[in-house]
Amino acid sequence: MKHKQYKMAILAFDGISAFHLSVPCLVFQDMFIDEYQPFEVSICSISGKSLKNSSGFTLQTKEQLEALSGADIVIVPSWPSDVPLAPAHLLQALVEAHQRGALLVGLCLGAFVLAEAGLLNGQTATTHWAYSQVFQRRFPNVLFDSEPLFIEHEQIVTSAGVAAALDCCLHLLRRFVGNEVAADLARKMVTAPFRSGGQQQYIPLPLPDKPLGETSFSKVMEQVEQQLNLPIKIDEVAARCAMSRRTFTRHFKAMFGCTFGEWLLNQRLKLSQTLLETSTTSIALVAEQSGFGSQSAYRKHFKQAFNVSPTQWRQTFSG
Repeated sequence: MKHKQYKMAILAFDGISAFHLSVPCLVFQDMFIDEYQPFEVSICSISGKSLKNSSGFTLQTKEQLEALSGADIVIVPSWPSDVPLAPAHLLQALVEAHQRGALLVGLCLGAFVLAEAGLLNGQTATTHWAYSQVFQRRFPNVLFDSEPLFIEHEQIVTSAGVAAALDCCLHLLRRFVGNEVAADLARKMVTAPFRSGGQQQYIPLPLPDKPLGETSFSKVMEQVEQQLNLPIKIDEVAARCAMSRRTFTRHFKAMFGCTFGEWLLNQRLKLSQTLLETSTTSIALVAEQSGFGSQSAYRKHFKQAFNVSPTQWRQTFSG
C-alpha cells in the first residue's frame, strides 16, 4: 500500500540549539527506519550558508528558503534567546507558505517568528513560559496562553519550550499518520505518547524573599515556616508578632508583596512538592504533613496551582 508523503521544511539559523533542531528531525525522519517514510524532511538555512549551532558544531544544509515553496509543513524549531527581529525575506516566505495552505509550526521561541509575520493575530498561541511577558508586550494582537504544552489551529501550531516541542511533534505525527504510528514511535523513543498537564507544573512558585533582619516579625515567620503541618490562623500569628490583624496584614503585604493566605498556601504547596519528589509517602500523608487538613482540599489546591494531580507530579518529577 502506497502512503501519502508530506514535504517538510525545518528552518535552521546560526547558533541554533542542537536539541531544538534534532527534535523534529528525530520524530519525522530518524525514527522511521523501515520502508515507510511519511515525511520528506529538508533542513533549510535562513542565511543560505553553512551554520554553527549553539555548541559550536558546523551545520551544512543543502536547502535555502526557496524550499518552503513546495513544503506541506514548515517548522521554525526555535529562535535565539534574545528573540531578535526576523529578517524580512523569512517573514515573507512564511506568509506565502501560509497563503498557499501549508501548516506552520513554531516550536518554543519559534512562535515569535510566526507572530512577527502576523500569522498569529487574533489567534491563541503559546511559547516558553519564561518569555510570556516579552511575547505579550511585543504582540498584543495575539491571544497568548502560557499554560498549554502546545496549541493547535488548522494551519498554525505553537508549542511551549524545550521538551514540549517533542509533545507537539508527536501530536502532529498523530494528526498526519495516525495514533498507532505515533504511539509505536513514542515507545521506541521511550517517552510518553501524550503528556498530561501543561506548563504551569514547570513554573516555579512565586515564593518571595524572606524579610531581612532579626526582628520579632521575621522570627515568627521562620517559626511558621517550620510548622506548616500545624493549623495556622492569621489572628494567632499576628498576636505572636504583637500586632493587630489589620496591622499585621498591612505589614505582611508590604514585606512579601502578597497576602498571608497566599503566602501560606504557596509554602505548603512547595513543601508538598518536595515530599512528592523525595519520598514514597502516600498522598493522604503528604496532605497531612503539608498542613492541608484533608486530602480532598490538598488535591483541589494542587490541581488549581499546577493543572496536574499530586500523583502525576510524582510520576514526572520523582527520582
